[in-house]
Amino acid sequence: MHIDSFRCRLLLAGVLAAYATLAAAEPASKWRVKFDHWAETDGELVLRIAPLNGTPIDVSTRISKDTTENKAAELVTGALKAQLGNGYKVEVDDGEDVVIKKSGKTPKFEVTLVSSSVTGLNVKIKH
Repeated sequence: MHIDSFRCRLLLAGVLAAYATLAAAEPASKWRVKFDHWAETDGELVLRIAPLNGTPIDVSTRISKDTTENKAAELVTGALKAQLGNGYKVEVDDGEDVVIKKSGKTPKFEVTLVSSSVTGLNVKIKH
């Protein structure tokens, strides 16, 4: 019975940790995607823009080997502008950051990194 109690506590701790992670990502009006270093391999980066009570939009960007953090920010900015439309303002800031802001009546949104097959290029998302 002691082992079952331990397993139950461990499972509960895992569920609570997962819930805390989900609860930490609150929709915001502005997000910053920060790039650091450079791409050591060719690959693809996928960001998900999820408006509150709306349909998420996955935005894919191809990144070539040796792409710098500044060039990655430019490529991702172009891909976001092409796929998001007029509801968002997207711009490069400080060379290596991409800033995404809601525009007009667009609801607050979340930004997450869905996947990245690019090694060496670090991606951090903040609001």
